[in-house]
Amino acid sequence: MNGGASALGGDMSVSNTHFGAKRIAELLKDCKSIFFCGIGGINMSSLAHISLVNGMRVGGSDRTPSELTLRLEKEGIEVFYSHDPKNIESYDAFVYTVAIGEDNPEYVRAAERGIPVISRADYMGYLMTEYSRRIGVSGMHGKSTATSMCASVLMNADTDPTVLSGAVLETMGGAYRVGGRDYFLFEACEYMDSFLDFNPNIAVILNVELDHVDYFEDIEHIKRSYREFSQISIANQGFVVANGDDRLTLETVDGLERVILFGVENKSADVRAENTVNENGRYSFDLIYKNEYICRVELSVSGYHNVYNALATAGAALLCGIPAEKIASGIRSFCGAARRMEYKGVINGAAVYDDYGHHPTEVATTLEGVRGMLDGGRLFCVFQSHTYTRTKALFDDFASALSVADRVIVADVYAARETDTLGVTPELLASKIKGGCACHGFENIAAMLKSELKEGDIAVVMGAGDIWRTFEYLDFE
Repeated sequence: MNGGASALGGDMSVSNTHFGAKRIAELLKDCKSIFFCGIGGINMSSLAHISLVNGMRVGGSDRTPSELTLRLEKEGIEVFYSHDPKNIESYDAFVYTVAIGEDNPEYVRAAERGIPVISRADYMGYLMTEYSRRIGVSGMHGKSTATSMCASVLMNADTDPTVLSGAVLETMGGAYRVGGRDYFLFEACEYMDSFLDFNPNIAVILNVELDHVDYFEDIEHIKRSYREFSQISIANQGFVVANGDDRLTLETVDGLERVILFGVENKSADVRAENTVNENGRYSFDLIYKNEYICRVELSVSGYHNVYNALATAGAALLCGIPAEKIASGIRSFCGAARRMEYKGVINGAAVYDDYGHHPTEVATTLEGVRGMLDGGRLFCVFQSHTYTRTKALFDDFASALSVADRVIVADVYAARETDTLGVTPELLASKIKGGCACHGFENIAAMLKSELKEGDIAVVMGAGDIWRTFEYLDFE
């Protein structure tokens, strides 16, 4: 599958292996050391840490130092800041991220040496089988927030969970947490069908929607993948916790047994929100499970979409037997994950937030939630689209979603694993948005914000790439 230029070498992304837990256990039977190619990623760094805790000698490589790699080095993990075949010579096994290219020199050398070569998702699926309750949070958007919210509940209930999230959670001190062997909570990414190598016994589906068009052929392909993810959990004698208000999710799980539905509009859902109250963008509601009142839930994060995140969290927690008061207090204590409407500071009297949104539904949902927070001011959005294929395929949807804001500053597309062959530019997208303009360079974007923001305005800097670097050029009051 051609995923464009890889950040770690080459033009062709390497596919996932699909050995399965049993085969990987055999491959690693005599393994004493393991190397992670792309160790600086949030998920890869967490797998490296768990492997170290499990008694392995661990090393890895990435392009540049980061907070994550420096943390790993302090733990005693050997990190190389280049991709050199010499790096892997003393290691018994090789784990890679699908972001690498087929010509990555370490990947090529590992194959030449004949050591076990395993994809990140496959290795993660193997690791989690050692845990009793394995909760996988999937969905085209909202995974990191829902995973973090669920982590808050499990930690609040003193279950000592092991957590692998896609976002930093302050109460965990990072994006991962190594705990006991009862709970393994993880974010289940669908890209290149990575989540089909996982082994959940509670599979959460937040939503099903068209995305990752560089891999998935169409929405039917996506639905088949999510259904297979659901069936893995069911085969493990587990459950599926699915959004009963989302049409495509309902179609995905139609006919499956052991499905728990959550929702607001769907009155036949097992987990429901009733008597919902909105106070300045923050919601509270009565949690109903199988037509019985459980507790009153109060959210400390804004946005109506977080009602659904809370219902999904509650559904998984109820299946695990978490007491009602622990569910309520755990959700209430959740104040958000990094880069998920994260408050950054004030400029010219305007509040500025950082957000990871990179799909039209996420963009529209977040901006509509922020609009409810305004008190006479204007809503600004700085937006960086993520990959050319997504921008092209969802172009009109992006234009519509961004039009929720009063002023939109469109940055250069974040290429990630791709090269531009589709002709999508920030100028083209901005031309379709009322109040839109293109701006190149983080320093120039920061200068535009400083010149235009006024007291009472709210600005959201949004995107899954490196748009956060705009904050390097902003001095908050």
